[in-house]
Amino acid sequence: MRPASTPRLPVTARVFVQRFSSTPRGARLARHLVVHRLDAWGVPYGSALSDTAALLVAELAANAVTHGRVPGRDIEVLLRLDAYTLRIDVSDSRGERRPTVTTVTAAPEAEHGRGLLLVDALADRWGVLDRVPVGKTVRAELDLLPRDQRSRTADDFARE
Repeated sequence: MRPASTPRLPVTARVFVQRFSSTPRGARLARHLVVHRLDAWGVPYGSALSDTAALLVAELAANAVTHGRVPGRDIEVLLRLDAYTLRIDVSDSRGERRPTVTTVTAAPEAEHGRGLLLVDALADRWGVLDRVPVGKTVRAELDLLPRDQRSRTADDFARE
């Protein structure tokens, strides 16, 4: 007789990692490739998730090439999609220049100064991590389902 097994949910995490030149063109290409990759994973172009991810990648990559640029060093974009979360990591080589959300709003006619306010408004969570051996990673996460709509996970079974 077999012992009763703990029910397990399938775990599938899709990961996309790509380096881009630390230029405005590289940031634009990052946004395009992320949307393309999401579509290949079943997140259609023009969906709320795809559009929000495109905005987050555009802002984080633009910040990386504007404020985190080191000549000769690339930025890196990591996209991770699992059943519950889309994680977007954008890494650059300038660990000493860590972004913060300012409460001071930019002048209405200013062209800069609102990017992280967008990230803060669009992402369910975001933060800055140290990158080994050098640099930083800015991470933004989008929840695909509210916690109360999620099915039970292996962690839930382990706690029982």
